[in-house]
Amino acid sequence: MFVLIILIFSCSSKKDNETDTLVFKYNEHKNIGSLDPAFSKDIADIWATHQLFNGLVQMNDQLNVKPCIAANWTITDTAKTYTFYLRNDVFFHKNELFGKDSTRTVNASDFEYSLNRLKDKALASPGSWVLNKVESFSALNDSTFQIKLKQPFPAFLGLLTMKYCSVVPKEIITHYGNDFRSHPIGTGPFKFKRWEENLKLVFRRNNNYFEIDGNGNALPYIEAIAITFLPDKQSEFLQFAQGNIDFVSGLDGSYKDEILTSDGKLKPNYANDVNMIRGPYLNTEYLAFFMETGVSELQALKLRKAINIGFDRRKMMRYLRNGIGTPANGGFIPKGLPGFNAEIGFTYQPELAKQLVSEFKSESGITNPEITLTTTSNYLSFCEFIQRELQKTGLNVNVDVIPPSSLKDAKANGQLDFFRASWVADYPDAENYLSLYYSKNFAPNGPNYTHFKSDIFDQMYETAYLETNIEKREKLYSKMDSLVMASSPVVPLFYDEVIRFTRKNINGLGINATNLLELKSVRKN
Repeated sequence: MFVLIILIFSCSSKKDNETDTLVFKYNEHKNIGSLDPAFSKDIADIWATHQLFNGLVQMNDQLNVKPCIAANWTITDTAKTYTFYLRNDVFFHKNELFGKDSTRTVNASDFEYSLNRLKDKALASPGSWVLNKVESFSALNDSTFQIKLKQPFPAFLGLLTMKYCSVVPKEIITHYGNDFRSHPIGTGPFKFKRWEENLKLVFRRNNNYFEIDGNGNALPYIEAIAITFLPDKQSEFLQFAQGNIDFVSGLDGSYKDEILTSDGKLKPNYANDVNMIRGPYLNTEYLAFFMETGVSELQALKLRKAINIGFDRRKMMRYLRNGIGTPANGGFIPKGLPGFNAEIGFTYQPELAKQLVSEFKSESGITNPEITLTTTSNYLSFCEFIQRELQKTGLNVNVDVIPPSSLKDAKANGQLDFFRASWVADYPDAENYLSLYYSKNFAPNGPNYTHFKSDIFDQMYETAYLETNIEKREKLYSKMDSLVMASSPVVPLFYDEVIRFTRKNINGLGINATNLLELKSVRKN
């Protein structure tokens, strides 16, 4: 099949025409749930709503917070009061519900409405937690919006870059209600055109968009975005090879050996037609133990440590990921974030792992220790690799494969003893990762899926909120991560990389450690 792909690829450049160069095309593996930014939880939803909506601030590819609808801001009252001064040239996408002119400018009252909506329990937005540290907010006048925090929180501006905090128009939402999900009106570089759910989604260029490039040219450059919904990743790659889509994100087992060498280089067959972009991704892939489980094997710290040192992460990355990603020999905080410490994790020590398992057998009287690892089909190869490695230590591992939705619900409700998971940063601060071990965040009411609890950790976590000195906060983060690793409620596998494949005629598609898809600066030649 892949011989055919190569032949198609070599001929596909002849198919380009003038219309095609105006449209950026990509595929999603699952249907987008909503185009309402208040529900932008999954990466597919975030990518789509990011094209349609803006907030007070935005993040660039270097993870620096920059102005957006807010031209500038001040931080006062010992870092508890944020005052934003809005641009006066930002318009909502045209819609007849705005009246005579079919649009209007964004003002501070729109942000007051949007954040109040996010807090509304009746809406049940998954992003309501973003405002947990907010005491109050208000429009001081049409162009000034102020937010007051309960306590200083250094990562707050980063939180405001999330799509949850986008500005939305009250009159449109009042009219459509829950159907705003499929009738979105925002301020973004693209505007909604058409959505055939599970088939195709189309956005068109917003000719009234307020941002310009460094040369004074209006953004965006392309005329449209077309999103298809093929669930099969191999089929997606074939569409990419045929020139029917412009971009593929991530590395799937169905095509990784076709396009990449074992050490992560682009194969010569694709060098003339494809660009590969790769860089750090704020995503830690890991296995997790439910610390309140009744399974004796998983209650034992010796066995949890044996699992951590009982398999070779470097070998796993070379053969299962073609070298894409970094073996997680540090803590839970991924490489690239302040607080990351390469020395606090685990390295491959097979003989010590055997010794720990042997000691467990002697101390517990369990001569044939056995555990079950629950995963999804996408990560079966990783789990089977770990299963084989751990069996050499004397520990039997069963691998149970369930659908992603079932795993998501079961881990949130404490129904899995040992499971695969990942954590992608919501905002670029290590606090986001450490929140998974704060005792007040026990799932299902928070992201602490392991139900890890430590009074010392909690105290340091709360101290970090108040620490405004960057270096001191970084040291606190590293200490907290080290404490977690000492108790081993998780098995870090690898720190991921963003990897993107584009055709050679795509320019301006950057890369960032949150894997945000930014299309306003893309050109298609």
